[in-house]
Amino acid sequence: MERSATMREVLAMNGFATVLAVVAVAAWACAAQARDIHIDHEKGDDGANGLTQGAPLKTIAQAITLAQPGDTIHLAPTKTPYKQSAVFHNKSGEPGKPIVLDGHGATLSGSEPLDEKAWQQVAPGLYRNDKLIPRSDAIVGRFYFIFDGQMNHMGRTSKGPKRPWLKPEELKPGEWTYVKDDHAFYVKIEPGKKLGDCRIESPARSNGVSFSGECNHFVIRNVIATHVWNDGYNIHGKTRDILFENITAIDCGDDGLSAHDDCEVRVEGFVSIGNSTGICNVGHSTSVNNCVLIKGCLGYDFFVLDTNTHTLTNSVIFANASRSVDVRGRADGGVCTLKMDNVAIIHTGEHRREIAVGKNGILEARRLTAYGLCLVQQGAATLTESVIGGNPAPEFVLSSEAKWQADKNVYDLKSLRLDKAVYAPKDFDAYRQATRQDAASQWTKIEFAQPLTGRVKTPGLPKGVGADLALLPLEGK
Repeated sequence: MERSATMREVLAMNGFATVLAVVAVAAWACAAQARDIHIDHEKGDDGANGLTQGAPLKTIAQAITLAQPGDTIHLAPTKTPYKQSAVFHNKSGEPGKPIVLDGHGATLSGSEPLDEKAWQQVAPGLYRNDKLIPRSDAIVGRFYFIFDGQMNHMGRTSKGPKRPWLKPEELKPGEWTYVKDDHAFYVKIEPGKKLGDCRIESPARSNGVSFSGECNHFVIRNVIATHVWNDGYNIHGKTRDILFENITAIDCGDDGLSAHDDCEVRVEGFVSIGNSTGICNVGHSTSVNNCVLIKGCLGYDFFVLDTNTHTLTNSVIFANASRSVDVRGRADGGVCTLKMDNVAIIHTGEHRREIAVGKNGILEARRLTAYGLCLVQQGAATLTESVIGGNPAPEFVLSSEAKWQADKNVYDLKSLRLDKAVYAPKDFDAYRQATRQDAASQWTKIEFAQPLTGRVKTPGLPKGVGADLALLPLEGK
């Protein structure tokens, strides 16, 4: 009986070992199926298989069609930009086997040169086109032209200032306008030149990289998106496990990156320059943003609204936009939370800029260094271990509805207003007694080092107070 039992155990063990071997082979086979798919828009051919650098595909669309979980799509870093978008719709990788798009520094450009045949000359140097884009206020509100490589908004931007349209006869060379009643665009060049000889382009594609429907398990890395009329990186629908790594958005008509609906995204390394908004996340989206540089944007620098939670860490914002940081919830009570840790926000312009916490918005900021920005608060804010100053000195304006917690900060403010009570530097003790906040904080003169990056010359800061500049993506480091 013992011998029979032992034999049965041996057979069972052998069977189990066989199963393990089969599983191991299957796992190896699955791993071996992960492929590299190559694209080169200058010399590729969509009739090729794209599986070697010597036989690349021509279009990103074909590569996306072929891509399976675990595959990596490679863009050849060509001399000319890809006049294409990367569009993912209802496509997914698998847990541990994402679909990867690696741009290797390639640029996706959304612009196209003007077609001279589609434009009518109506006066010397003045051209008209009433069929350039579909009739859409959303597109017109984001639109611009590119003259000799330079983006021209004519003082209008999607989420920011909007100068009145000029009359066509008021245009100077290098300018443009729009007449809504006729849905007509006008561009002005030097009289005597031909339109086709001028380097003028307009955005023809909506986004650089976009997700819609249900898309999960992706990595987008080393891609530059530019000159689209909407977003550099646009995420809609329902997404999970989407990583953007070392990406750039330059001169886009709306947002550098924007998550909507029920989308979860993670950003590790992002440069957003010259867009209407650096980052704007809405709906029930969630975002984790690390190592972000925002500069030269027009409407908002960092804007989150509606519901859910967003984080911004180890990042720097050069606050050029008409509004800098804005967090706000929904009118129906939905709450939006922004958590910032180790962030520098620098504003050097003449006009006042704000960190705004709107109704049903929550800001939790730690190790923040802010130069030249006021805090305007209607929602809830917690500020700790931070440095706030500027020249001129900024103000804090907190409404009667605001919920305020603060400690271990260093302030150089003009004033701090709590509802109807206004506190100047000499009133700091009275403010602390009235609010029971900022027990370990200072209100003193702060001198920032030049050029402005957030480094403080005087006073000496307590350890751990203010942004650690060594961890920030500052240019020239």
